[in-house]
Amino acid sequence: MVSTTPSTRMMDSVDKDLLNLIQREFPLEREPFAALGRPLGLAGDEVIRRIEALKRGRVIRQISAIFDTRVLGYQSTLVAASIPAEKLNSAAKAINSHPGVSHNYERNNPFNLWYTVAVPPDSRLGLEGTVDVLHKISGAEKTRILPTLKLFKIGVTLDMNAGATAKKEAPQYGESDRAGADRNVSDEDKAAIQALQEDIPLTPRPFDLWGRQVGLGYEDLLERAYDLQRRKIMRRFSAVLYHRKAGFRANAMGVWKVPEDRVEEVGQAFAQYQAVSHCYQRPVYEDWPYALFSMVHGRSEEECEAVLDAMGEETGLTERLSLYSTREYKKTRVRYFTPEMEAWERLYAGVLR
Repeated sequence: MVSTTPSTRMMDSVDKDLLNLIQREFPLEREPFAALGRPLGLAGDEVIRRIEALKRGRVIRQISAIFDTRVLGYQSTLVAASIPAEKLNSAAKAINSHPGVSHNYERNNPFNLWYTVAVPPDSRLGLEGTVDVLHKISGAEKTRILPTLKLFKIGVTLDMNAGATAKKEAPQYGESDRAGADRNVSDEDKAAIQALQEDIPLTPRPFDLWGRQVGLGYEDLLERAYDLQRRKIMRRFSAVLYHRKAGFRANAMGVWKVPEDRVEEVGQAFAQYQAVSHCYQRPVYEDWPYALFSMVHGRSEEECEAVLDAMGEETGLTERLSLYSTREYKKTRVRYFTPEMEAWERLYAGVLR
């Protein structure tokens, strides 16, 4: 049964079609809201009104550029931590203090706190040093660093009409895109990134406004946006939703035991599932033998399990866990080329001594 929160009750079919559109791609045009409205039979100001309402209802989290962290020279990893239950809230607060922590969830596993962290190219602590500090200030009993060994798919698109299904489609962004990206990020690129990573203003000509803020005409800013996308530095420009408010109340991190010689084959197969938003190979440990991670968002746990069951049936894999988030402590986007991370490192550098 679909969630009946106030936000989902108020959404009509046009809202859902609009959300499906802007999750995939937001038009990089001078008047993007008018462009969005054309296939829906809406005027640009009506599109803005609907997006404003969906943001007030906390269905839309942000509309902005999405960059590949590693292509920008940042190091990043998923981290699994085992925290005593009575310390979980304080541990999450300590971990969230790092500006590069973008996601932080409690999950139903002895490794009960899962977070992602990114550090810039000039980090004085480095990635492992940063995780070591987070391990200490959180009071974790165990911490496992789980960086991406191979990216099979990244790109969240919630189907507002069908929900999570076993439908297949080509992945939007994968390892070949990352490998082919231009990693020579200039100061001019960084200036454009600093603007494009922000939430887009809800005005008929938002790129005019952004351009003035960074000293560029709208044509120059849009040209830089297209160039960043062409060079695969920017993965896409699109909307990110508050999953629960959008009716997707369950997210399952399906983790799989896969023979090493089948990881490539199975990862490619899993990446074809529309409901899978992230699919990665990660390292294994003696106490964590799961090499393949596949994230599925659904309107219920049953919907998620149906997709994961179909994936297991296709590949013949039977050893998996479904880790559901039971609490969200943080979900945001990493902000690139800002001074906050250096300030955090100065504050906590002494922890490693």
